[in-house]
Amino acid sequence: MIIQLKWQIIITDKERNVNTKLIRRITTILLSICLLTGCSGSTASNAGFRDKDKLSVVTTIYPVYDFACNVAGDKAEIINLVPAGVEPHDFELSTGDMQLLEQADVFIYNGANMEHFVDKTLASISNKDLIVVECAKDVELLHGTHSHEHEDEEDEHDENLSEEEALTEQLDPHTWLSVSNAIIETEAIKIALVEADPENADYYESNFDTYKEKLVKLQELYKAELTDLSTDTIVVAHEAFGYLCEEYNLKQEGIEGLTADSEPDSARMKEIIDFCKENDIKIIFFEELVSPKVAETVASEIGAETMVLNPIEGLTTEQEAEGLDYIGLMEANLEALKKALK
Repeated sequence: MIIQLKWQIIITDKERNVNTKLIRRITTILLSICLLTGCSGSTASNAGFRDKDKLSVVTTIYPVYDFACNVAGDKAEIINLVPAGVEPHDFELSTGDMQLLEQADVFIYNGANMEHFVDKTLASISNKDLIVVECAKDVELLHGTHSHEHEDEEDEHDENLSEEEALTEQLDPHTWLSVSNAIIETEAIKIALVEADPENADYYESNFDTYKEKLVKLQELYKAELTDLSTDTIVVAHEAFGYLCEEYNLKQEGIEGLTADSEPDSARMKEIIDFCKENDIKIIFFEELVSPKVAETVASEIGAETMVLNPIEGLTTEQEAEGLDYIGLMEANLEALKKALK
């Protein structure tokens, strides 16, 4: 804000005789200030990596970006591919994104079928020195339930897939919503950064230990708060919360399956409304990056309210501006769960 005011004063005082060299110099100073902060350039809208003295790291989605920032600190420049406000399931790589990967030292993605573009992308780039991290590689994966929308079409689609391909398509990719899994994924990132930059291994190890302590405290908070519950079932717009529910002995009933932006047919709507009435559900959860229309329809039918339960696939532009992070969003989720379950 102070920088913006100074800029305005310069232009106002000199508006009859603008000094072009001075403006260029101020612009250079502003860019230099941006580069002094860790994890600068959070999305791929940036022109590319600017600091050749730091590790160049590309991440795919917000959770792994945040984990990487906490481990890398000021030793890496990290660019996240999916911009704030964009639903990751809808994201497609651009030519600029491919160029970033050609320049990068480390590429970090979640896996578990979250990023559909990864295999083809890695096969097509020429950066043979790129260290690739699949964060969820050592996570025990869950399978989602079959989507209720257009079941005949989906059954026909499944018949065209091999058994292995069909199972892969049904994987629940939202692994990071279990704090235990978040620790596993962060450690995988730490190992890759140490491999890419062994001279700073102690730095990455220390940062990981510090962040792990914060995650363990978050895990303990969840365990302490999610006790003496009136019910153990939440109703959600889509089944993104399997890992969270498994870790804390909860159950989720999804209006839809793993697909975030599909709409249920009338039969499924009746089924979920009847379920909510029978189980005295008072809150229907929806997600910020997806339309709340279906959740609002169910809530109005049963006299319930709607609330956000965040799958933390990405940030809104407002959350990004506020500086919110994974731990803060998980704490907000805990408050929402307590209201729905107690």
